[in-house]
Amino acid sequence: NADIRLSPVGYAIGLLPEHHYRKVKAKEHAIGAEIARLEQTRYGSETLAQLLRRPEVSYKDLPLRSDSLLDELISQVEIAIKYAGYISRQETEIAKFKNLEDKQIPEGFDYSTVPSLRAEARQKFMKIQPRTLGQASRISGVSPSDIGILMVWLKRAGVEAVEK
Repeated sequence: NADIRLSPVGYAIGLLPEHHYRKVKAKEHAIGAEIARLEQTRYGSETLAQLLRRPEVSYKDLPLRSDSLLDELISQVEIAIKYAGYISRQETEIAKFKNLEDKQIPEGFDYSTVPSLRAEARQKFMKIQPRTLGQASRISGVSPSDIGILMVWLKRAGVEAVEK
């Protein structure tokens, strides 16, 4: 799906010819149309998309499948449907971490007062003194759980990390 994700940028900056861009857009439309059809077409009590989400079911196993769909498109349809839940959860996580970018950590915050932090994270925080939770999250060796612990500790201590 790299072609679908990157073609608009390539076209916008003049690296991708218009005829190629139109082909990619047609491919994207065909994939979207087939996904919509699978989500709307019922087979018994389930939609075809619900059937396809099962690990043991492939597109070619589906009743009422489109035999005219190219293998490349079939693969993209399967991936989009089978991994939609995972992708949605990851997008939610990304949005949460983007919100961290503007959450400030009080200047001179004493990280030694946070007992649940791993020693490595505590040492790095004390040395680097990040100004925001976003900066803290990008420090090498700091895990998402360290950031979560720091957020909870700031709230409990009444030092609510504030927006810039």
